[in-house]
Amino acid sequence: MGYLIGADIGTTGTKTLICDETGRVLSTATVEYPQHAPRPLWSEQNPADWWHAACKSIRQAIAEAGVKGEEVAGIGLSGQMHGLVMLDGGGEVIRPAILWNDQRTAAECAEMTETIGRERLIELLCNPALTGFTAPKILWVRRHEPQNYEKCRKVLLPKDYVRFRLSGTFATEVSDASGMLLLDVRRRAWSGEVLERLQIDRDLLADCYESPQVSAEVSAGVAEQLGIPAGTPIVGGAGDQAAGAVGNGIVRSGVISATLGTSGVVFAFSDTVATDPRGRVHTFCHAVPGKWHVMGVMLSAGGSFQWLRDNLCEPERREAEQKGVDPYEVMTAEAAEAPVGCEGLFFLPYLTGERTPHANPNARGAWVGLTTRHGRREMLRSVMEGITYGMRDSLEIIRQIGVQFGEIRLSGGGAKSEFWRKMQADLYGRRVCTINAEEGPAYGAALLAGAGTGVWGSVEEACECCIHVVSSYEPDPQAAALYEEFYPLFQRLYRSLEADFDAITETVKEAQR
Repeated sequence: MGYLIGADIGTTGTKTLICDETGRVLSTATVEYPQHAPRPLWSEQNPADWWHAACKSIRQAIAEAGVKGEEVAGIGLSGQMHGLVMLDGGGEVIRPAILWNDQRTAAECAEMTETIGRERLIELLCNPALTGFTAPKILWVRRHEPQNYEKCRKVLLPKDYVRFRLSGTFATEVSDASGMLLLDVRRRAWSGEVLERLQIDRDLLADCYESPQVSAEVSAGVAEQLGIPAGTPIVGGAGDQAAGAVGNGIVRSGVISATLGTSGVVFAFSDTVATDPRGRVHTFCHAVPGKWHVMGVMLSAGGSFQWLRDNLCEPERREAEQKGVDPYEVMTAEAAEAPVGCEGLFFLPYLTGERTPHANPNARGAWVGLTTRHGRREMLRSVMEGITYGMRDSLEIIRQIGVQFGEIRLSGGGAKSEFWRKMQADLYGRRVCTINAEEGPAYGAALLAGAGTGVWGSVEEACECCIHVVSSYEPDPQAAALYEEFYPLFQRLYRSLEADFDAITETVKEAQR
């Protein structure tokens, strides 16, 4: 029997798993690394940390699975999207990678929009110019670090840097490349018009494959280091969201996923290209060949709950330590004691700016509606509700542009809590469910490796074989009715504060000069 490796190059760490040809996960290994913020709203990482974590986690996963290296049939890669890795002519990293949640490129986004036109951008790339995407980062380096831009001979995304280190091959694939703002999403190929208008050399970009296509092979030197055969195939893989969707079985019409990780992602399969003229959600190539997906992204979903835990929940952390449980378990139990809607207390989860539906790097978090009746339990629940309201924003936009769906599959941290699962059903007003697979993008990457190396005939077949619904929740009519009343109020609060968020940002900039 052959075994499959799936490796996800995430923001906080790299997770690698081994599964067999039935999709059964034999082992997982995670290696963490730091994230750096050299200035406010900047976010960077050292690509060498990804490589060391990938090597260590692959070795650990193989050892813990008890399989022989020569039994590995293929490798699939997933990773955080949009990150800018710049290499010189010798393949050396020029500067730290600029990550997906970096907000420094507002001026470059404006430059792209002015140069190409907002409508033309959406027509060609299916997305507007946003600060998290890769092309504005390239323009930023060209403007602010011309010496680094002059050295650059290749631009890669995070998972594709790991592919390069594994194989010596420069390659990417359509799902991750869609988030660079350089790919013609309809044609699934680099956009010559955009590259020409931005004066970016096509030779800087890697060759682009479909996600299950074999794109590279493990080199001899790396094979010895990892204990797997030289020539082991590496498929295109996918950006973390498309890979996570494969791992959730979102590979056919009518099924949608809501993933609450550090960011919050609502992901819908589409047989055709469906776009939002206002650019509030993203339309990318799917990891399923010839298919697309529509995606809404909150920047601080689970990240807001983590911020709450780290900064304001010392009592809950102490109690969790005493009980030997996860602090989130204590926090959600306390939140469950608060009433639906928290008697009018709202939390705006915009701690790192926002992308969907408010493409505004200046957006900020806020509690609104505090009274003396509110205590810790209401503040905890209001953060969970605020995150879930933000996820519903994406669901509503996807529905408005004509993508139909019934079942919502939950994953990420928000799927681990039964209380939060029920809250999502109530607030979305839809049936939600969980599945047997819980390993996320790394699992999707492994399934892509299986589809690309002949274990399964297609990505769809892989998912049908390996993924099944295990639990479901219907909305509680009374709670759902209350949330229907509160949700429009949540939506209005951002609009009421938008100008103030911009003013705060400008005032802070002035104070720092």
